[in-house]
Amino acid sequence: MTPYDVIIIGGSAAGLTAALYSSRLGLRSLVITKDIGGQMLLTNEIQNYPGFVMISGFELANKIKEQAELYGAEFIYDEVIALEESKECPSLCFKVKTRFDEYHAITLILAFGKTPRDLGVKGEDTFKGKGISYCTICDGPLFKGRIVAIIGSGDQALESAQYLTNVASKVYLIHNYDKPIGSEELVKQVLSLKNVESLPNSKVIEFQGSSKLEKVLIQNTKSKEIKAIDIDGAFIEIGYVSKTDFVKDLVKVNDRKEIEIDKECKTSYSGIFAAGDVTDFPYKQAVISASQGCIAALSAYNYIQRLKGKASLKADWKAIKQKA
Repeated sequence: MTPYDVIIIGGSAAGLTAALYSSRLGLRSLVITKDIGGQMLLTNEIQNYPGFVMISGFELANKIKEQAELYGAEFIYDEVIALEESKECPSLCFKVKTRFDEYHAITLILAFGKTPRDLGVKGEDTFKGKGISYCTICDGPLFKGRIVAIIGSGDQALESAQYLTNVASKVYLIHNYDKPIGSEELVKQVLSLKNVESLPNSKVIEFQGSSKLEKVLIQNTKSKEIKAIDIDGAFIEIGYVSKTDFVKDLVKVNDRKEIEIDKECKTSYSGIFAAGDVTDFPYKQAVISASQGCIAALSAYNYIQRLKGKASLKADWKAIKQKA
């Protein structure tokens, strides 16, 4: 078994930038993430990222992802549930367990910031990756001409609904309010779309299906009426939460559950690096997360070079031919 050189956990500014730099440096790089963009998806207007007067978090994230893919970075949409040192490789490496598989790597970069919040209802775990998604831009194209539901409120949910109307035949917007919450203009735009149906004062109580998602059960919070809706996919858009419990036995975390790092983005465990909002660095900005992603990738590269008895580097200025 040949392990990846680096597995990057997280798909926002830190993780995407780490993937860009590690893949440019020739490391076999895998990104495991539930979505692309993370908390950047919560904003329509980033006005303080160098090089852009204004850009949406959605657009910025996908630009960096495309760059990383040009140099060979691989992406898998899954959720990491455990990390451990592994003896299954020719030399020291780590095993990364996800909900559906497991992977091995010589180094790890923890860059998951805050991860999409689970809805926490019956059937959700069963149909994750089998109809339930937390990333509209990642999985939306898989539902071309199908019936989908957006579960959540706020501009993030509305933007997801707006995007999916160009892909799906029908979009249900399930929310627990009299009318969708969000910017007034965006609410008007979404509700005016012919293939969007708003389901107000509603909460999901169960996902159902056989081998894949087929129905969602919703309850009206006023009338208490329960009904089943046939759907092919569900996109959960209810915010983000910190989840570092699965790494606390490997790396040192502070009392706020942030991963402690040094100036080279090294954690307390050799071969594991961290970057972005998940770390104990006090400032939480996309540009800082991106810079730490770069640092973590360079540090991971130098770590591997030292294992091979080769020279390390401090910069990445060389021109590299992009992969087709």
